Amino acid sequence: MEHLTVRANGAAFHVARTGRGAPLLLLHGWPEFWLTWEPVMQRLAERHTLIAPDLRGFGDSDKPDGPFGPADHAADLAALLEALGLEKVGVVGHDVGGGVMLPLARQVPERLAGLFFFGFVHPGIGGRMAEPERLNEIWYQSFNQMPFAPALVGASRETCRAYIGHFLSHWAHRKAAFEPVLEAWVDNFLKPGNLAGGFAHYRASHAPRIAMMKGEAPALPPIDLPTCVRWAEHDPIFPYAWTDRLGESFSDLDLAPFPGVGHFAHREDPDRAAAEIGGFFARIGWA
Repeated sequence: MEHLTVRANGAAFHVARTGRGAPLLLLHGWPEFWLTWEPVMQRLAERHTLIAPDLRGFGDSDKPDGPFGPADHAADLAALLEALGLEKVGVVGHDVGGGVMLPLARQVPERLAGLFFFGFVHPGIGGRMAEPERLNEIWYQSFNQMPFAPALVGASRETCRAYIGHFLSHWAHRKAAFEPVLEAWVDNFLKPGNLAGGFAHYRASHAPRIAMMKGEAPALPPIDLPTCVRWAEHDPIFPYAWTDRLGESFSDLDLAPFPGVGHFAHREDPDRAAAEIGGFFARIGWA
């Protein structure tokens, strides 16, 4: 595994890179950083060059000065592709990373060979995110916006482990998926600025999500790129029923459930995740 520091869009980004072949850009969610993709990277390294950046605010990349949402991350990534000399890439993401892929695909469609998603927030979810039965699952999105949240979560190693570890376990169907690396996750989020840097996404995303829930978000034409979605069967925050309107966002969509996993399909079943990713990009000729 090669680790780079790359300057792009006025910031320094940590990038992990390995493998050979047609490049794939891997975009993590919250509470994650590049290391979440390591099992998939190991399995695809003979077929693809795998590039896993820490998004701004996360890992060892620079931190934002304030709220920093999907369109901001997309601008970073477009500049990062330029800085890395990548004319075209396939993109893989979930959670925050999946949400970033939407504006990225609209900003630089000519640089993207195809899109592969696990679960993520998309416009077709609409008001369902705010339905009463969802409230016990999305409380963290409000807490993460509170100015005191970084101090509370980061008060000690124990508080950080309790908070971050809760999501890694609760959102997973295979509960032990992160146990071998939990301390590495705690180390990461205790680095200066990493709690606030991750929370910046929720601060920036609040108003657009409220508009989505109210049905007031602007309608955008569907993205016209080959798109594959493998939505987790047991994701407690992104139910599979929320895939019913994905066709409004993507005109060339290959959708299927990913059985036997929760929110972190790529960590819970990396063998199948790598096979699904590799199979899709082979089908569209990006191999």
